[in-house]
Amino acid sequence: MTSANSLTQNPIQPTLVAMTLPMLVGMITLMSFNLVDTFFISMLGTVELAAISFTFPVSFTLISLAIGLSIGTSAVIAKALGAGRLTEARTDGQVALWLAAAMVALLALVGYVFTQPLFSALGAGDDVLVFIRQYMDIWFAGAVLLVVPMVGNAVLRAAGDTKTPSLIMAGSGLVNAVLDPLLIFGLGPVPALGMQGAAIATVLSWVFGSVMIIALLLKRDLIATHWIMPVMLIGICRKILRIGLPAAGANMLTPLAMAVLTAIIAGYGDAAVAAFGVGIRLESMACLVVLALSMTLPPFVSQNFGAGLLHRVQQAYRLCGRFVMLWQFGIYLLLALVAIPLARLFSDEAEVVRVICQFLWIVPLAYGLQGIIILTNSSFNALHQPGSALLLSIVRLFVFYVPLAWLGGKLYGVTGLFIGCVIANICTAALAWGWFNRAVTRTLQESSQ
Repeated sequence: MTSANSLTQNPIQPTLVAMTLPMLVGMITLMSFNLVDTFFISMLGTVELAAISFTFPVSFTLISLAIGLSIGTSAVIAKALGAGRLTEARTDGQVALWLAAAMVALLALVGYVFTQPLFSALGAGDDVLVFIRQYMDIWFAGAVLLVVPMVGNAVLRAAGDTKTPSLIMAGSGLVNAVLDPLLIFGLGPVPALGMQGAAIATVLSWVFGSVMIIALLLKRDLIATHWIMPVMLIGICRKILRIGLPAAGANMLTPLAMAVLTAIIAGYGDAAVAAFGVGIRLESMACLVVLALSMTLPPFVSQNFGAGLLHRVQQAYRLCGRFVMLWQFGIYLLLALVAIPLARLFSDEAEVVRVICQFLWIVPLAYGLQGIIILTNSSFNALHQPGSALLLSIVRLFVFYVPLAWLGGKLYGVTGLFIGCVIANICTAALAWGWFNRAVTRTLQESSQ
């Protein structure tokens, strides 16, 4: 049981470090194997690499829903634990798993039915659509298994355990990495399945994660197993969705914006789409520390919010903000130095290599500022202010990001598009920093009256 006294006694920086490091290790393993996934598919050819790049906005839409529901789950459970309501937290965890599975299953069904018109609208030609269908039919069929470990890990993080989720993520990534080359290229009696093999490997890694997380949650008694009355069930769903839906909406705006950018870049050919897909996946690796902090900071914020310790919330947010700016600048310098050999790992086609290098020399300049935006969004959700997080995402993507990227593309082609993305992150980060600090100050003043 977490109390206000125990929270006060824990120093902020060591506590955040202790929560973040295990999560970072797991995410490094998971993301690196996802990058390996892209690498193996790139060996099939540029068209196949373009196909997996087209899938990103659509697959990430479902992932964003799962992320949003896990944010809602973590915020609700962490606040209950911070206030000492253990039974309530266990019941919330049980409902969260069923709710997330049902919502992702419904969205996956819609995606499966409308696969062809959806990807055609993104600019995928018939030659690319063949490979997209091979991958996404299997991906959609197993999508429910994606959300179970994500929401289950959120329950563990809300209880203060970030080590176990990191091990589960690492294990899932390892399963995917081992099966990828085996199923894509075949070995012995195992036939070469190409894009279908990559999708099957992904789904099997989700099976591993789902089994592990359910077993652990039951063993640790972190979720209830009793029958829940319909009135209570509806009430808990509303409580989770009050934060989870706006958070999911905010996260789902990102793949929507990526879909628009993909459609714009499709006008420059398959090579540009393939390069952009590689750049986005390299970005996920480059921002690992930020993503790990965005998962460990919210439980810290929610627990201190539940205990009425808002000054610790503000201190933690500012500490993390300063850190990600310095860290991500170092990441930019590293990417700029290794851009050419890194690009050549994924393609030997000159145009693909050229666009990947341009991406790595321009877009990572603003990764620190992008980190500020990500941390602000997660902190707003943890403070039970999902509306602010959603509004910030809307402003970032559709007031700054997409319009400035489009304008840059019109003026200077793909290079201008990348520059527009950097300017958009500068504008949004300045807005986010001031907005969150004012929100916490206002809440502090209200609580003291």
